[in-house]
Amino acid sequence: MGYLEEIKARGRDANPFMKHMGIEVESFGGGHCQLSTTVGPSMLNGQGWLQGGLYVALCDEAMALALYTAIKEGELIATISESTDYLRGVRAGRVVATGLVRRSGRRVAFTEGCLHEGSADGPLLSQTRASFLIIRQKDR
Repeated sequence: MGYLEEIKARGRDANPFMKHMGIEVESFGGGHCQLSTTVGPSMLNGQGWLQGGLYVALCDEAMALALYTAIKEGELIATISESTDYLRGVRAGRVVATGLVRRSGRRVAFTEGCLHEGSADGPLLSQTRASFLIIRQKDR
């Protein structure tokens, strides 16, 4: 069973990080993905804000799952580069990460991720851009 089938069948339980962080898979398909989680005390930094690495991790998971819906079965991906702009802090409540494939070539794909407070239409917390290597079966 491939990764997408595992996600469809088991949701976050198919991904140890998503399970650990309480990330819910809201929707995915056609180069898009939406994930959500509730900010808890263990996710905060010393000043009481959502730790910055989690902004990136949530967007990374959303972008990767979006990309998995746009590549061929059996292909794998690996992050090549990633850059995040932090726009606003959050201390509690629900956050929603969205991922979108902007362009996918034979070997490299370009994606965008956004983290919002409350809902996908809520205040924008961060924007992330990433490029991923597409690993074909013959390349492994």
